[in-house]
Amino acid sequence: MDEYADLDATALGELVRRGDVKPIELVDEAIARTERLNPALNAVIHRQFERARRDAADSPLDGAFPGVPFLLKDYKAREAGEPYHMGVRTLRDLDFRPRTDSALALRFRSTGLIPIGRTNTPEIAAMGTTEPVLYGPTHNPWDLERSPGGSSGGSAAAVAARIVPAAHANDISGSIRIPAALCGLVGLKPTRGRALTSDVIDPPVGMNSEGVVSRTVRDTAALVDAITATSPWWPAPPLPGPLVEELTREPEPLRIGLWTTAFNGADVDPGCAAAAETCAATLESMGHHVEVGAPAELSSDELWEAARLAMGASAAAEAAAWTDRIGHPLGEDDLEPRSWSMVCDGARMSAPELLAVIHTMQRMSAGALRWWDEYDVLVTPTTAGPGSPLGEYLRSYVSGLGSAFTRPLNVTGQPAISLPLGWPDDGLPRGVQLVGGYGREDILIRLSARLEEAMPWAQHTPEVAR
Repeated sequence: MDEYADLDATALGELVRRGDVKPIELVDEAIARTERLNPALNAVIHRQFERARRDAADSPLDGAFPGVPFLLKDYKAREAGEPYHMGVRTLRDLDFRPRTDSALALRFRSTGLIPIGRTNTPEIAAMGTTEPVLYGPTHNPWDLERSPGGSSGGSAAAVAARIVPAAHANDISGSIRIPAALCGLVGLKPTRGRALTSDVIDPPVGMNSEGVVSRTVRDTAALVDAITATSPWWPAPPLPGPLVEELTREPEPLRIGLWTTAFNGADVDPGCAAAAETCAATLESMGHHVEVGAPAELSSDELWEAARLAMGASAAAEAAAWTDRIGHPLGEDDLEPRSWSMVCDGARMSAPELLAVIHTMQRMSAGALRWWDEYDVLVTPTTAGPGSPLGEYLRSYVSGLGSAFTRPLNVTGQPAISLPLGWPDDGLPRGVQLVGGYGREDILIRLSARLEEAMPWAQHTPEVAR
């Protein structure tokens, strides 16, 4: 298995289908890498190794990813009988284990993927860094003193370190794209309502999307295809076909906007801006038309405030939902101060106030989406800076540095993908975000595949993974 770390999930699945390798060999390699690398990373917090070995012994050889090791984020994608804590001390103390599988976890398994454990996340996935009090910080494989971002930081660190080729992630303010950018990975936030959800907490405000982090565009395309479903709340426009079919299609000349000024006014690191500018220049060399511009609504204080309030409402709903599971809502004695503050902000809103927030989000979205009547894609940095030193985010709580370019797209609901296109001399990866029109993941995958060919990143591997 010397080549395990160099192969993506698609390639590993093909080895299994051809009979060149057995699922148990892949699972044992992933377990060995977890045991060797995780002490330095703290990315995997729950292990289900023996179950994974049993799954490997019974693994069917069909499906897109037969026998391929996978990790589930410890937020959503619940599995019956497995620990599920969301970074919450009370749930750990109760040894909470769901009685049923979530639809999302079952869908991942239906492709042949074999979960070997669950990954670290900030408490209730509420922070842009993965440093929960309960399990401690996850370390970025590119610099162990830095954050991998959040809230899918555990998943991103594990994939970047080559423990598994891909892992589950979700995104309410950038939590797929931010860790992907800071860990040198691919991360697609699908269109609102495109991917299967695990519960009904977020749909009223519609900011959350399920997805994955991976090392290649083709893995991301195939995995998002696998979890695509018709949402009863936010049905996304149908795609022309599976996203994997877009990988080999040449995009027609596109109208592309470039924007490197943070939507929330944060200072932008030169390396992040340079990565977006280089990407735009590469696209222009391919025959696409590029000019500076972006929707004004994405920088609106009104949009940002509405998003903050909507996230508080989702946190309050999450806390209240635990009454039916453990007998009481998650309260001040259960949560970290910052998580509890978000819950309180949401709980204080009256029904008319929440409806006003949703109305503002819809109005801002309608204005922003009109920009895509004239353009096909917006290119920005994914984050305003590289991964911050561990502890800095929590000390200063400047959450906008990570979400400076991502959060507005959770409000508008359109697809956005982060690609690892920036590799400056400081050794810290920088992501470039491509934003498509509502429902147009097909354009993003088509364009991303061409960028992966023109600006390849597979040769970049963190030292800790070698």
